[in-house]
Amino acid sequence: MVSLKEELAAVLEKAVGKGLVKQDILTIIEVPPQSELGDFAFPCFKLSPAMKKAPVEIAKQLSEQIKLPASFEKVVATGPYLNFFVKKSSVAKQTLSAVLKQKEKFGHSNSGKGKKVMVEYSAPNTNKPLHVGHLRNDSIGMAVSNLLDATGHKVIKANLVNDRGIHICKSMLAYEKWGKGKKPNKKSDHFVGDYYVLFNKHVKENPSLEEEARFLLKKWENKDKAVHALWKKMNKWAIDGFKTTYKEFGSHFDIWFKESEFYNQAKTLIKDGLESEIFYENDDGAIVAKLEHHKLPNKIVQRADGTSIYITNDLALTKHKFEKFKLSESIWVVGSEQNLYFKQLFKIFDLLGFKWASQCKHLSYGMVYLPQGRMKSREGTVIDADDLMESVGALAAKEIKKRYPALSKAEQTKRAKAIALAAIKFFMLRIDEAKDLHFNPEESLSFEGETGPYLQYTYARAKSILRKAGKKQVKPDYKLLTENIEKKLVLLIYNFPGVVEKAANTLEPHLLSQHLLETAAAFNSFYHALQVINADSKELVATRLALVEATSWVLKNGLNLLNIQAIEKM
Repeated sequence: MVSLKEELAAVLEKAVGKGLVKQDILTIIEVPPQSELGDFAFPCFKLSPAMKKAPVEIAKQLSEQIKLPASFEKVVATGPYLNFFVKKSSVAKQTLSAVLKQKEKFGHSNSGKGKKVMVEYSAPNTNKPLHVGHLRNDSIGMAVSNLLDATGHKVIKANLVNDRGIHICKSMLAYEKWGKGKKPNKKSDHFVGDYYVLFNKHVKENPSLEEEARFLLKKWENKDKAVHALWKKMNKWAIDGFKTTYKEFGSHFDIWFKESEFYNQAKTLIKDGLESEIFYENDDGAIVAKLEHHKLPNKIVQRADGTSIYITNDLALTKHKFEKFKLSESIWVVGSEQNLYFKQLFKIFDLLGFKWASQCKHLSYGMVYLPQGRMKSREGTVIDADDLMESVGALAAKEIKKRYPALSKAEQTKRAKAIALAAIKFFMLRIDEAKDLHFNPEESLSFEGETGPYLQYTYARAKSILRKAGKKQVKPDYKLLTENIEKKLVLLIYNFPGVVEKAANTLEPHLLSQHLLETAAAFNSFYHALQVINADSKELVATRLALVEATSWVLKNGLNLLNIQAIEKM
């Protein structure tokens, strides 16, 4: 279903005809602060310069000329605003019937059919365990993948493991010096991470360790057997640990790339860039991309000693992605500190003449802060993903035990895990992805406010009502939904597919998060204000139960798209 807002924007685009296109109009349409003013409002201020009239006159003129969509009852000019009123009964019947028929497919569409998209996310380094920043990355990566899948795209979820480079050699060197052949005595990626921290501790007293690490990298690139044997062993420890964390968190990948398999495949691209003078060799022998004439800093693409860096790998891997998988689009979910890097990378693709350069997108997201401040992995002050999941899980378990002491231990553990993961994921997804966020474990677990557990609790409440009601005895009569809170809830349900569509198109899962919060708040207001099972007539009971069931599907489907489990009992 097309959203009411989009229906309205299409009609306004035709009526206005003064340079405002549908996308502009969508950003201008508002929801009035009071329901008696209508369901949507269009301020006419922006039309004044082109129409050379006062906004009040424009509103009056358009209200008399505009041809309303079938879903709208009337339009009223109120000062400089056009206020639109929706036909509630027809929308209620259309919407709730569609939800109850489509169920888990409500909100899905085929708008992206025929498009193949690769979403690359997580991208861990094999010198340390996943940290809380990865949890935001994974939350966004999975949500975006699910949204694209729900809108008909063929999605390939990819993980690029950064398994080579100077940082990997630092943990290897520390293990060589102080590991004494030990095997992991804890979760294996944490064991490897301890040696990275150890290196950075010792290098403060002995700076020559940096040179030793660079020498070790050179030996690795020259395929020294002993160095490669150590590298394979420590990488396996790290990756085995990652896979355990991914399984616990619910991150899934269709394909795993390793930097070690691509870093050395950019030689032809480097050669082409030098021959076409897109790249040049600087005085110390490093290969540099000339970007200064494109309002970007020049970028080294290969070190002076011939060793590769991240961008060397990305040049080769991206070419491989588009050629092998025939992609319509490639999306990188990477933190905002790499904004400049991706502008440089994509400009290099463009200069090298790759047609798919414009099909590369960087989904940038903000930093994650904790009460202690910004994380620093080399100092060992990072909050590991495993530790955060465990601590939030313990808080959730404590809350469940307090609320439901009669539950079995196994059931308490099961619910606590689902609630803890909902708390973490939703906290990561509830605000604009580009913004930094301060993660507060206690706040994230609240059963009230803008949290995952609040949405789970609302869903469980809806399912509880449906269980108590049993089977409906009569058919719903949607004309009976006359209360303002019922109408508001119906409109939110109606707009759900449009929100899913927009969140997928803009790669902004927070749009869906906010819509679910609005829906949950409206449902709870409805529940507190009106009788459902004890309503005045059987027809009204059946109709309100249909509204409850439709709400439950929207909450469940929305949570699933955010990779959050909807649980029927809290």
